[in-house]
Amino acid sequence: MIDLLVTGGAVLTADAADTYVADGAVAIADRRIVAVGPAAELGARFPGAPTLDARGCLVVPGLVNAHSHAAMTLFRGTADDVDLQVFLDRLVAAESAVLSAEVVRAAVRLALAESIRAGVTTAMDMYWFPEAGLEAAADAGFRLVTGPTFMDVPGPPDGLDFAARLRLAPELLARTAIRCVTPHSTYTLDPDRLLAVAELAREHGALLHIHAAENAAEAETVRRRHGRRPVELLHHLGLLGPGTLLAHAVHLTDEEIGLIADSGAGVAHCPVSNLKLASGVARLPELLAAGVPVGLGTDGAVSANALDLFGPIRAAATLHRVGSGAPDPTLVGARTAVRMATVDGARAIGIGALTGSIEVGKAADLVVLDLNRPHLTPRHDPWSMLAYAAGAADVRDTVIDGRVVLRDRRLLTIDEGAAIEEVEALAGTLRGRVAGPGAGPTTRREKTT
Repeated sequence: MIDLLVTGGAVLTADAADTYVADGAVAIADRRIVAVGPAAELGARFPGAPTLDARGCLVVPGLVNAHSHAAMTLFRGTADDVDLQVFLDRLVAAESAVLSAEVVRAAVRLALAESIRAGVTTAMDMYWFPEAGLEAAADAGFRLVTGPTFMDVPGPPDGLDFAARLRLAPELLARTAIRCVTPHSTYTLDPDRLLAVAELAREHGALLHIHAAENAAEAETVRRRHGRRPVELLHHLGLLGPGTLLAHAVHLTDEEIGLIADSGAGVAHCPVSNLKLASGVARLPELLAAGVPVGLGTDGAVSANALDLFGPIRAAATLHRVGSGAPDPTLVGARTAVRMATVDGARAIGIGALTGSIEVGKAADLVVLDLNRPHLTPRHDPWSMLAYAAGAADVRDTVIDGRVVLRDRRLLTIDEGAAIEEVEALAGTLRGRVAGPGAGPTTRREKTT
């Protein structure tokens, strides 16, 4: 007996052999994939099983967002077309003014509705009140990988100092399926505090998710303050390793790329956010050549505005052809970019054994894309179609951990209308506290989100 047979569509597995089944099926039982193969074969093997008809569709692994700040949906559109310093002034002031566990829960709920509609089934997240985000994700049937957040700023929204946050962290980690700690960066936490967070991660077998080298000002600030650049400092402190994910990693030296590769750490590449905030173009081809596991992230809905990974996929596949020295149309490419949003993204954030590809034994995280669309016709190459033509509007069904959470473009686990209304009401309390276009001079500082 199986719980669901997704059948009749083309299946792109993203496994090690990049297996593609033109008329395929995926069998799901107890939240796991139990069989992948031709539709006729699996139909005969599992007669009478509940089905999800995928004829005329493409079935792909659930997308993995390797770096996000989900609750920033509340602040979307409040800091556009500004430099990093103005961006930060507006955001930090707004967060301090309005954030609470209830606000974060509502904003994450909206983020998950958007993500599920875009075929995202897993997101690595970093934000205040992570317990509220985890509660919203559990209700929605979404895999949100997050945990205790550490960031030294004046008047933190949760009102906790570092010692209190460290003391409370084990309780949250004990209740988390995938354990993760999220120290913000090497410029918002001193080395002794980074070491304390790293020890917390080791004690609880947790992943460690941290910003590193996002912009040039950050790298120079850390070098002046500590005598080492961000990645060099993380290496010196022993924070680089197979369980570490570096968000952004834009400004890297050859030596730092070598340190990341040798350590086994992963990188979350966020090309759309990096472009919008003029942070720079990451050295993605060099990272990939060095064997660094790289995933794709959206960043927050303030710096990138959308939680749709199809934008980063397209940017990763095209940007580096002209942004990495001599123009080269073979750099990165469609297949590599799609794998960065699926199996390689899962590997980068430390959960490659669980998700990222359609393989027997892995979590049943699947997306069904409707191919009966003008911009997806004709269907010569599924990798190219995904990287250069497909978008969130093409997602028809989303399955997470064996549970159908979007069917025929209808959300089944989130009241979308209520989520929109709640965040819009919260945004109304925010207006007037956040400076809009044409605001006067602001204090300049390095980016801290």
